[in-house]
Amino acid sequence: MSVVNELYAPVFLVEPSLLTAIMQKRLGNLKKKHDCEFLCTSRNKTTFAAVGHLLVQKEELLSSLENRGFKILKTEGPDPQVTSHHHTTSNLVPYHYLLKYQNHLIHLVLFYERSSLYFWKAPLKLPELSSLNLQEIYLQNGTFASPYSAAIKKAEVTEIKIDGIFLKVPKRPNQFLTSLKNSKFLECNYQQAEEFYRAYPKDESLVALDFKSKAVQVISQGQKILDELGVPFWLSSGTCLGWFRECNIIPHSKDVDFGIWVVDYKQSIISAFEMNGWMLKHILGKVEDSFELSFLHNNGLKLDLFFFYEEKDHVWNGGTDVYTAAKYKYSFPKFSLCWTEFQSMLVRVPCETQPYIEANYGKYWRKKVEEWDWKSSPPNVRENGHWLEEEYQDVIQVF
Repeated sequence: MSVVNELYAPVFLVEPSLLTAIMQKRLGNLKKKHDCEFLCTSRNKTTFAAVGHLLVQKEELLSSLENRGFKILKTEGPDPQVTSHHHTTSNLVPYHYLLKYQNHLIHLVLFYERSSLYFWKAPLKLPELSSLNLQEIYLQNGTFASPYSAAIKKAEVTEIKIDGIFLKVPKRPNQFLTSLKNSKFLECNYQQAEEFYRAYPKDESLVALDFKSKAVQVISQGQKILDELGVPFWLSSGTCLGWFRECNIIPHSKDVDFGIWVVDYKQSIISAFEMNGWMLKHILGKVEDSFELSFLHNNGLKLDLFFFYEEKDHVWNGGTDVYTAAKYKYSFPKFSLCWTEFQSMLVRVPCETQPYIEANYGKYWRKKVEEWDWKSSPPNVRENGHWLEEEYQDVIQVF
């Protein structure tokens, strides 16, 4: 930290165990036992971070550390601000610095700002041959040492003094740590999108561009409402297919689709959308069975909220035919959620995207299909009985 402070390098502490201890101390949950209560714990790795484009301006930092006796290993890769739009680039930037001194390892991870929305962290992929013994970095193979990219909410930093050392930490450590818990990031496959558009030229008609513009508006405003309610969602159905296959919105789709775990449902969802100028179009099913909400944006586009149920070996969402009261069930393999960047928005998608897409669209999802029947076209749809006549007024509400 003496080198960092001498050079005014923009480095801040992100070691989760230390941030947790600092947070507990602020809440009065720790009693001071000795003069080195934070840094002198039995760990062999401490993680710091820096904003990538700021750190590269401090070229003398590494040489100063080497002069102090640190052994340094750098990993690098394509500039993420370029790869967010192109799948190849020759412009390499540093991703991680591993700084070893005696038996302790400083892991300096570089964050890159993308779309002014979030920090992006590269996966840590260690070279097979190295002069450093890096076994210790795997002893706590958390977010920063993981082989996956991550999206982390931007954090303000503040300076504090711990154990006699001045260093910077996230101003809201709890918020920062929460962001780390589910931060796995998926890049859209731009090469796959280019292959699709070679087979099916991009529709850039006025009608298509108008639909895309409205869809972006629906996703953005729907996200804002659900985020304020603390309701996580992901891109589902045709909206998810558009991201996965084309890195784009499918212009001939008719609406926007979100998936939500039914355990995250809140009654305030309906009133929140209505208070923001959306019109409730329908309520189908029950919260405990085949629940679905639909809202109409004032630009004329519909947003469907499909609620998903978890079973022992699969997950599913339901559908209801408002004319026949028939119920349908759509089954998917289990999945977790990842962040991605889509149309300059940070949104979630199923991490296991291809199995999710293939469940809904089959093995030929790469093919452009313009005619689609929600009751018969999906390979994962099954008839699931009928609603009883005395239930109609509750389970089939169309406005």
